[in-house]
Amino acid sequence: MKLRAAQGKLKIEHSIIDGVRDFLETLLAGNPEVRAVIPGVIRQVRDARGPVKVRVTVPTTNGWKAIALSSGARQELFISTPLDKPALEKAIEAALRERG
Repeated sequence: MKLRAAQGKLKIEHSIIDGVRDFLETLLAGNPEVRAVIPGVIRQVRDARGPVKVRVTVPTTNGWKAIALSSGARQELFISTPLDKPALEKAIEAALRERG
């Protein structure tokens, strides 16, 4: 999926850590229930090595907050969706598997 196709749903106001942008584009392409993803703050961490990992953490007003780990950093992701936590986690796992 090209950025042009995802631009309406993927709000790029901050930089995105390595590997996470491709995952987000895959998540948006395969899940029409995901209305938007807004990447947030990036912080350096020691335990974020290897492939991209995403953990859904807390509900927000219109969806969920998740944490993506990759390339020695963590990034907040605000996901606007009506999906419940198990359904969103399943969609995230599928997108991560598809990206390899």
